[in-house]
Amino acid sequence: MAYKSLLTVATSSEGLLPVVSAAAQIAVRTDAHLDALVLGVDRTQIGYSYVGSGAVMIAAAMERAEEEARVTEKAMNDAMNAQSPDLRYAVDTAVTQLGALTEVVAARARYADLVVLPLPYGEGRGVEDEAVIEAALFEGMAPVLVVPPKGMATADPRRIVVAWNQSREALVAARRSLPFLRRADNVQIVVIDPPTHGPERSDPGGLLCQMLVRHGVRAEVTVLAKTLPRVSDVLVRHLRDTNADLLVMGAYGHSRFREAILGGATRDMLEKAEVPVFLAH
Repeated sequence: MAYKSLLTVATSSEGLLPVVSAAAQIAVRTDAHLDALVLGVDRTQIGYSYVGSGAVMIAAAMERAEEEARVTEKAMNDAMNAQSPDLRYAVDTAVTQLGALTEVVAARARYADLVVLPLPYGEGRGVEDEAVIEAALFEGMAPVLVVPPKGMATADPRRIVVAWNQSREALVAARRSLPFLRRADNVQIVVIDPPTHGPERSDPGGLLCQMLVRHGVRAEVTVLAKTLPRVSDVLVRHLRDTNADLLVMGAYGHSRFREAILGGATRDMLEKAEVPVFLAH
């Protein structure tokens, strides 16, 4: 398996270059095509309005969204033009209301091998950034590479940490990240406080390690104690201690009617992320 169709989604011109550069590096390295979807988002949620005023408010909001889309589209094209001349890419622009964003993003993410997005939390980020990640993961069924503001050092991360807890989500993430794992110098399967009962009680992470090694991955298992209040705190400390380039983990969520939203563990990790995070559900 290789990543041949990459997608990035931009809802703002702020912090755009590190994400585009990361996606472009991966696309050139894997001989893939990079698609960019630029969205102007109408963030107004009109609960009610007086007779005759609703249409005016909606029209004004959509005009603002269109103007933001034009600004972001220019920034996207500038960022693409700054990349390697070998990059093959296309930029599409659309305007959507916040409530319809999930459908728009999911329709594109379903046909991407990897979606590259900015960290959804922090200065300059809005509610639509988290909504884009949720749409790609849960409705688009695509793996997502979340890039922090400082960007991604290389398209070939040399030291990768795989967070393992025997869950379906963690296994899906490990499988979908194989193109990265195969090229890494060292892959650590990190297990935090493994259960004393269950199928892996005598060899935590052993079966996953065996599977990855058979794929040519240089993998090993590291078992850590939960010495900090949250699992995300232990992971962040381990990432720093090992100077890791990438974290691979399952994306956890819970239902919001038909859709899903990021669960607490995933959100905690993204809020603390200092390196790119590969997510899959």
